[in-house]
Amino acid sequence: MKRRFFGTDGVRGPVGGPLMNPTFARRLGEAAALYFDRAATGKRPGPVIIGRDTRASGIALEAAVAAGVRAGGFDVVTVGVAPTPAVSFAVRRYQAPFGVVVTASHNPATDNGIKFFGPSGAKLRDEEELTIEDLLESVAESTGPDESREVPHAGDAVRLYLERLAGLLPPDALDGWRIAVDCAHGASVRTTPEVLRRLGAEVLVMGAKPDGLNINDGVGSQHPEGLASLVVRERAQLGVAHDGDADRLVLVDETGSVLDGDELMAIVARQALTRGALRHRTLVATVQSNLGLKLALEEWSGHLVQTSVGDRYVLEAMQDGGFSIGGESSGHMIFMDISPSGDGLAAALKVIEAMIETGQPLSRLKTCLRRLPQCVRALTIGTQPPLESLPGLGEAVAQGERDLGGKGRILLRYSGTEPKIRLLVEGPDPAGTKAVMERLEQAVRKELEVKG
Repeated sequence: MKRRFFGTDGVRGPVGGPLMNPTFARRLGEAAALYFDRAATGKRPGPVIIGRDTRASGIALEAAVAAGVRAGGFDVVTVGVAPTPAVSFAVRRYQAPFGVVVTASHNPATDNGIKFFGPSGAKLRDEEELTIEDLLESVAESTGPDESREVPHAGDAVRLYLERLAGLLPPDALDGWRIAVDCAHGASVRTTPEVLRRLGAEVLVMGAKPDGLNINDGVGSQHPEGLASLVVRERAQLGVAHDGDADRLVLVDETGSVLDGDELMAIVARQALTRGALRHRTLVATVQSNLGLKLALEEWSGHLVQTSVGDRYVLEAMQDGGFSIGGESSGHMIFMDISPSGDGLAAALKVIEAMIETGQPLSRLKTCLRRLPQCVRALTIGTQPPLESLPGLGEAVAQGERDLGGKGRILLRYSGTEPKIRLLVEGPDPAGTKAVMERLEQAVRKELEVKG
């Protein structure tokens, strides 16, 4: 069954729209509380944990969700502005019945979103979100306590998260290091620079003046060019960029070149294989990852398991198979020995650990991945009819696959968080790959209402 409100990463949409408004947020909070109340066994646990990023709209939405949670019978406490992985940590640390994060991750400030963690600190599965959607039907708009009621603060949650992350490397491991950090004017302002300083690094910070409206605006993981300039200008060993809620990571090497998630996964997987720390010698990634990642794992006598796009599908495969490391080419990475949540700071520290253990700069480490030529495009569209209902597009895909001669692949999918269709073509040579992409885009523009 298709979900009506949940996408690949919670519920998300324009602020003031049909989903991101206090009325719907309150109803969603109550529906989630009803679900977790029914799913609970034994004694009722402690309060629900809620957090948010730096968007101005997050204050009212957090209050509304909290009111709904209380209407569903749970107490609720807030960690305030905090990275998404810090909320996951707090859920586990305080044995909360579930957690809520008000964030739209890498989207602009005009959007916001709501995503949930179960009691294990992991994102919900499809069937759980479907049940919450069903329960929404029984939740009236006006039930529950007043939204103006103050939400108590959760105390030491963020401090304990910082201590946990700082403990991933030895004390003073980064003495003499210079690291540039782009916080995207988001939730990592309070965390990533602090942890790196605790470990001894000199930290150069940008994107660290959130005003409620500037989150992800020309900065962060979606716009690493400013960070690249800062790294080169200040001769830093590397640059670290997050999205608005800091569950994503993009790195810049010492030459100013930007690394994506596939390169980061290759680096940490290879190092984990060297230490015997990659369980079942298997990395989990999505179908969006470059085919070169699979070839690299095979070269190292490892394996790659691929899932649908979305870090929660990566997590499900990791849980089902007992695997330890997984991620997405977009920069989400999960280390099950640390957390079931994607964590941009943890990912940065694991890459830095590989740099320390090998003694190699990031520009050298990234060469372990040899990419196949790839073209990726995202087109904004008006509607999202089933792709199988578009015969012209199906013919274009079939022709493109013939042109690639069995030595590449084509992937089309609708975004789960934005009104876009995403196109990916990989092939044996850049010119042929680009030609297939051009014909594929023409077919998309004929079949769909493309804006711009």
